[in-house]
Amino acid sequence: MTTLSTVWRWYLRSLQKYPTRTMATTTGTIMTSGDLISQLIIEKKQYEPVRSLRYLGFGLIFLGPIMRGWYLLLERLYAGTRLASLKMVVTDQLCFAPFVGFSFLTGMGLLKGDSVDDIKKTLNEIYFDILIANYQVWPAAQLINFYFVPLQHRVLVVNFVALGWNTYLAWKSEKSKSSS
Repeated sequence: MTTLSTVWRWYLRSLQKYPTRTMATTTGTIMTSGDLISQLIIEKKQYEPVRSLRYLGFGLIFLGPIMRGWYLLLERLYAGTRLASLKMVVTDQLCFAPFVGFSFLTGMGLLKGDSVDDIKKTLNEIYFDILIANYQVWPAAQLINFYFVPLQHRVLVVNFVALGWNTYLAWKSEKSKSSS
């Protein structure tokens, strides 16, 4: 048995036994990886481990569990209906995407110790840029995810796309701070 198949089996067992914990851990790990790529490859700066810990915490404690609940809700609302995948994408992009963008910028600001005024400034400067970029990436990714991927694997599949997305978010939010 290869190492990859061993890891996959372990992941599937963990997902079945501890779905929220497994999805939260996966999300936190992917968010941290995106920040690491941003820092070392895109920004080409000295690594700031505390910054990566913020991404880990946000994914582990907030985004991973929220995503699991969101996907369960979408499934309950639309599974078995006509055009279910399309309805899920529209609902996801109109409701969840704006919420997550706002939560990310606010949450990361709070974790950094930014003042309310600094957080408002960041939201005013880059929230809509992030939302527009979101609409260029996520509708297609989510349509594929909702149409082809079983519910229990959707957070994992989305996290593969999210590696690139989180790299962008880390770069964009830090670029905003350095240009202020």
